[in-house]
Amino acid sequence: MEFNWPLINDNITQSDKEVLASFILNSNKFTNGPKVKEFEKAWSEWLGVKHSVMVNSGASANYIQIAVVKYLKGQGEIIVPAMSWVSDCSSVINLGMDLVFVDVNLNNFSMSYESLKSAITPNTKAIMLVHGLGFNALNEKIIDLAKKHDIMLIEDVCESHGAKFQNKYVGSFGDLSCFSFYFGHHMTTIEGGIICTNDDNMYELIKMFRSHGFVREASNEVQEYYKNKYPNLNPLFTFSVPGFNLRSTELNAVLGLEQLKRLNNNIEARRNNFETWVNNLNPDLYYVDYDLEGNSNFALPLIIKNNNGLLKQVCDVLENEKVEYRLGTIGGGSQIYQPYILNSQHSIPNPLPNSDIIHSNSLYVGNHPELNEKQIIDLCEKLNNLL
Repeated sequence: MEFNWPLINDNITQSDKEVLASFILNSNKFTNGPKVKEFEKAWSEWLGVKHSVMVNSGASANYIQIAVVKYLKGQGEIIVPAMSWVSDCSSVINLGMDLVFVDVNLNNFSMSYESLKSAITPNTKAIMLVHGLGFNALNEKIIDLAKKHDIMLIEDVCESHGAKFQNKYVGSFGDLSCFSFYFGHHMTTIEGGIICTNDDNMYELIKMFRSHGFVREASNEVQEYYKNKYPNLNPLFTFSVPGFNLRSTELNAVLGLEQLKRLNNNIEARRNNFETWVNNLNPDLYYVDYDLEGNSNFALPLIIKNNNGLLKQVCDVLENEKVEYRLGTIGGGSQIYQPYILNSQHSIPNPLPNSDIIHSNSLYVGNHPELNEKQIIDLCEKLNNLL
């Protein structure tokens, strides 16, 4: 079906293509190189962090984050919200850590403090805090809880570029954070992602985990350490950690540098669209009490208060209007019902009532800078007439 209102419009512009074409015609290096480093530096400056490492997807970033936690903290539990993305969970499972699910808040789709607090055990190694759908998931209580228990705080910001907490970008607070630059996100490198940290040691580990475990990816000091400790090994082929090959390319970085120039404007447009959406929905039919502070909306969510067949009517309207949508919002709904979870070891220490509400009674439609206020208001009026 051709949509009048797709999840995302074509967000690669003609000028992006021209810059990319020029690079291809005038460069002889396309593997991870100087353009990747340039983009990493530009991203760190935009976000306000010390270090960034570009990888080939946000999912790859999840895997490296969990690998770093396991390397530094050892085997143990990772707490993840039920409303999350598959790689937030599969990375934990595939790297042999213990997956623990907790509930979320309705007002920001993000991890509930009370649910998190009751799930922490002496074996908890990290919290995977997912900033879902452009909402800020941080609060002082969660930050203090992680510090109190010496638990690593990971921020998954893949859907929330530009969301803020205490007037700083989310992704700059945790021990580690990651972003996705997939085609439908706030900015794109087609496929791509990045991992950020302010910790020098973690930065060295991330670079090595990204590239096979190569010591040559690390700083001169780290290379010298391994050279002296393992004098019988070729320094160019010394592997310090059981790494992956998750490098980006120069082409992705060139596109990222162009897209970054428009990111702030895109964030502002998405935020304005979300406010129009919330302000024009019928609060008797739909949940509208979202936490708007610091949001950088990814998609326009619709939680139905009393379903009773209304979700089917909503879907009929959207299909009739050719508006693309996704049931269940984040990740297609609560991850706990997915086959890969049902067939894997995991724990759910407490009930997940809010995750179940979102799973069963919600969807989202696309949000992108090209939407106009009239489009949004007209759709809200049609949805409000479903009584």
